[in-house]
Parts: sequence; C-alpha cells; structure tokens
Amino acid sequence: MRASPWTLAAKLVVIGFSLLVVAVGAIGLTLWMTWHLEGGAAAVNEAGRMRMQAYRLALEGELGARDEVTRRIAVFDESIGALSTGEPARPLFVPWNDATRERFAEVRADWDALRASWLADSTRVPLARVDEFVAAIDAFVGAIERQMSRSTAILNAVQFAMLALAIGGAVALLYAGYIFVVDPVAQLQRGLARVEKGELDARVAVDSKDEFGQLADGFNRMTANLQALYQGLEDKVREKTAGLEQKRQRLAALYDASALIGAAGSLDELARGFARKVREIARADAAALRWSDEANQRYLMLAGDSLPEAMARKEQCVDAGTCHCGRLQPQAGVRVIAIRPDPAMSFDHCAAAGYRTLVSVPVVLQQRVLGEIDLFYYGEAAITGEDRTLLEALASHLATAMEGLRAAALDVEAAVAQERGLLAQELHDSIAQSLAFLKIQVRLLRDAVARADAPAVERIIGELDAGVRESYSDVRELLVHFRTRTRDEDIEPALRTTLSKFEHQTGLRTHLSIEGHGLPLDPAVQVQVLHVVQEALSNVRKHARATQVWLRVRQAPAWRFEVLDDGHGYDAAAMASDETHVGLRIMRERAQRIGAQVSVESAPGEGTRMVLALPPQAGAATRADEAAA
Repeated sequence: MRASPWTLAAKLVVIGFSLLVVAVGAIGLTLWMTWHLEGGAAAVNEAGRMRMQAYRLALEGELGARDEVTRRIAVFDESIGALSTGEPARPLFVPWNDATRERFAEVRADWDALRASWLADSTRVPLARVDEFVAAIDAFVGAIERQMSRSTAILNAVQFAMLALAIGGAVALLYAGYIFVVDPVAQLQRGLARVEKGELDARVAVDSKDEFGQLADGFNRMTANLQALYQGLEDKVREKTAGLEQKRQRLAALYDASALIGAAGSLDELARGFARKVREIARADAAALRWSDEANQRYLMLAGDSLPEAMARKEQCVDAGTCHCGRLQPQAGVRVIAIRPDPAMSFDHCAAAGYRTLVSVPVVLQQRVLGEIDLFYYGEAAITGEDRTLLEALASHLATAMEGLRAAALDVEAAVAQERGLLAQELHDSIAQSLAFLKIQVRLLRDAVARADAPAVERIIGELDAGVRESYSDVRELLVHFRTRTRDEDIEPALRTTLSKFEHQTGLRTHLSIEGHGLPLDPAVQVQVLHVVQEALSNVRKHARATQVWLRVRQAPAWRFEVLDDGHGYDAAAMASDETHVGLRIMRERAQRIGAQVSVESAPGEGTRMVLALPPQAGAATRADEAAA
C-alpha cells in the first residue's frame, strides 16, 4: 500500500473542515429557506389584509367618506408596493414564479382600475367589481401558498439530508478514527504483546507517514535493534560463559594445586603430586619437574609423570645446553618449543620418544630461576595467553612451596641447633662446673692418699659424695627443664606443673597465686620465664634450706614473677660482686633475651626474694613482631 504523505493532524483537519463546510452550507440553506418561507407567510398575510381593505374601501365609498377612502387607497398602495418589492426587515417576500407573477399582475391591473374609479367617484364602484378584485387576490394568495408548499417540501428534504449528513459525518469520523487512530494503535499493541512474549521479530506494517506511521517505523527499528542486541547478547553470554568456565577451571586448578602443596609433607611427595597435577591441567602427554643448581648449569629431575621409563632414567640429570630443556632465563616466560632431531644435542630422548612439542615453564622466585616444568606433547600444543598465566601461577606456587619446605627444614635445623646450644649452656653452667669441682677433689684425694692423710681422705670423699649428689640433682633438674613446655597461651598450667615436680623432688611445700588479667605471653617468652623460675627454684633447693616456697604472678600492668622462700637467706650485697654465682648469672642472661630484668633481695635469716619483671606489653609486642615478619 502506498504510504500517504499527509500527517494525522492534516487528515483530521481536512475531514473536520469538510464536514464543517457541508454542515454550515446545509444549515445556511435551511436558514435561507426558512427566512423566505417566513417572508412568503408575511406576503400571504399582507394579501389577506388587502382583501379586508378592499371591502372596507367599498364600504367607505358607499358611505361617501372621501377622506377615509383616500387614506385607505394610500395604505393599499403601500401594500401593493410591499408585495411588489418585498421587505427584508419584516421579512416579507413573495415567492415569485410564473403563476405568482401572472396573478400579481392581474391583482395590480384590477387595483389600478378600482383605484381610478374610487378616486373619481367612490359611490359608483359596484360591490361585484370588488368581489372580482378579491377573487383575484385569492388567486394570488393561492399561487403563493402553492409555491410555499413546494419550498416547505424542499426544506423538509434538506432537513432529512442534514440528518443523513450528520449520520454520515459521524460514521465518516468513526471510520476515519478507526483507520487513522484505532487500527494503528491496535497494531502497535499487538506488536508490543508479541515483544512481551519474546518474539523480537515482530514488525508493524507502515501504511502512512503520519504520526502513527512514524511510531510504527520507530517500533520496527526498536524491535530490530532489540533483536540484534539480543542475538549479540546471547553470543556475548555464551562467550562470557565459556570464559567464566575457563576461569573457573583455572581457579579450580589453582585450588587443587594449593591443596596439594599444603598437604605435601615432603619434597618428593610435593614434586610427584605437582607433576601429575600440572600434566592434567595442561592436558599434556607427559610432564617432568626439574630443579637446577645455583648456577643453572645442571638440572635434576625431581619427578615425572607418564614419561617413558627409558627417558626418565636417562634424564635424571641434564646439563644446560645438552637438550631442549635447561635454557631458561628469569624473563623468558613460558616457551613453546618444536622438538626436532638435532645432532648437536647429546640428549635427544624426547624426539626419540615421539614427542613433537615441548612447553617449558620456568620456576622463578625473586628473579632467580630455581628449575623448570617440562610438558611434552605428541602433537602441536596451542598455548593461549591465559594458559601461560595459569602455568606461570602454578610455577610460582611451586617455587613458594619448595622454598617454604626448604625454609621449614632450615628452621628445624636452627631449632635443633638452638636446643643443642641451650643444652650445652645448661651443661656448661651447671654440671660442667660440678665436674670441674669433682676433678679438683679427685686430684686432692690422690695427694691425700699419697700422703696417707686419713682425715683429709675422709673429708675429700665426703666432698666427692656431695658433689656427685649435686650433679645428679642437676641432671634431673635439667631433664625437668627440657621436658616442661608450654602448649597454650596461658602460662599457668606450665607453672603448676613446674611447682608440682619441684615438690616431688624436694618435699618442700609450694604456693602459687596469680593476680590481674593481661595479654597472654608469647610462647618464646614463656619458655624463658619458665627457665628463670626453674633456676630460682633450683637455687632454693641447693642453698636456701627452706621449708616453703611461694610463686606470685602479677599480670597487669606488666607481667611480674616473684619466687620467695623462708630459708636462712644470705648477704645480697656481698653476693652481687661474686661472679662465680652461676645460677644468678644464668637467670640474668635469660632475662636479657626477652628484655626483662632480674633482681634478688635477701638478708641472713629472712629468706630470699627473686623478682622477674617483664617490660609492658611484652607478649603483644612479640606477637606483633612475628606477624610483621
């Protein structure tokens, strides 16, 4: 259908204006005809009045009223003139046609004759003559009435035509509204309903260029754009879904690798599990994990997965440059190497095994090449950028894990060395001193025996017996020290265990009191505190001759430990300058390791008080340092 160039507003204006012109024309025609009918009715009345005036003239003439006859003749002339020319103001019109003109001419002729007779001698006009004149007037009136009947019929016809026009106009307006408004709106509604159902291929016919045509065209463009966007969105969603699935698989691979790394208890277990996992992730036919020396000149195979047995046996150690492997640089990244037989290479087992592609992944930690991961493929390998990123991330995890295992081994070794150092220090500061004393006593015993000095021999033997007993007590005390460990954040259980063992060894009563609430001590601090307390108890056992011991702990505002006894005491001022007092020196050395201070208060006969004062927030500071490390 050819599109109409008219707008909806122009169409409605044309239709409305046409109907208005027709309606105004019809109404004007009816008004004009009604106006003329009113004029015709006035003409009939005027002609009827002329009949009455004619008889009055006849009566006045017989009575001889000359003046009255003259006045009435003038009035009659006015009526003849009004009928002849009409009076629009009244209105008064004669519906002229041939019949009315002929009858009016007869009336005028008869009037002229009668007028002349009445003016000459009004008494001589016979009544029969007047009757003839009135008959002519009646004929004239009848002609007017017949003409008015025809006009009335025409008016009725026009009114019926107006009714038909009104009905037709209404129908035309309704039809135009349906064609130009209702149907386009319905088409748009149907199109919207289809779009709501997901039919984005819905289109609306464009039958015009008016406003609804523009709306239909806009609707079609909108649905076309939606369809294109939806199709593009589906493609994008599929693409994004595929990308997310790949990312999910990579994350799952990283999680699996992290779980494997976290669960591995040894380097061999980590290497074998990682080689298997990375081969599965990269979908390779075989995988090898090699570790290099400091100079990156030799590569040792830590583990392999799905490698031919002969190849795995021959490539346990590979020198750099002898095969496709072992040519890494810190910035080299993942390399895809096509495997081809090369006479210059002494190691060409991968080509002999049928592999065609090698993917080499460097294992780098802090810009230092630690080794490489070799992935072997029988065909060509397509490695994307995301695959490279994943393999590099796995290699980084591996490097961190292996470095962590190495650091853990070093920590264990350092811990063992530290324990050995502590044991050596304890032996040197306690048993070694006692053994040196026993060695001196043995030499003195030899001299006394050689002199046959029986009292000296007896005295020296007593000294030796006391020294052996003290050494035995020191050994037992050392065993107690090294077996007592803190296993939670609260030091109270370890203190109670230490006091319980002290009671069992010495038979002395012990008392423990703890005041306040403070931050828990770091385990390293707790160990040193326990050793200082144990050394103080050891001094009580050796020198105090006490019956009871009190251990008082205050947690706030800073940790403070007091060991008190009811022994015989000693002169603290004199003892402070005695460098041979091993126990006090050991306690002060341990206190210095944790930033604490040791003070001793004693007097002869008043017992001894040892105070270990820690700096404020010692436990929290130590924890913060470890967290920062």
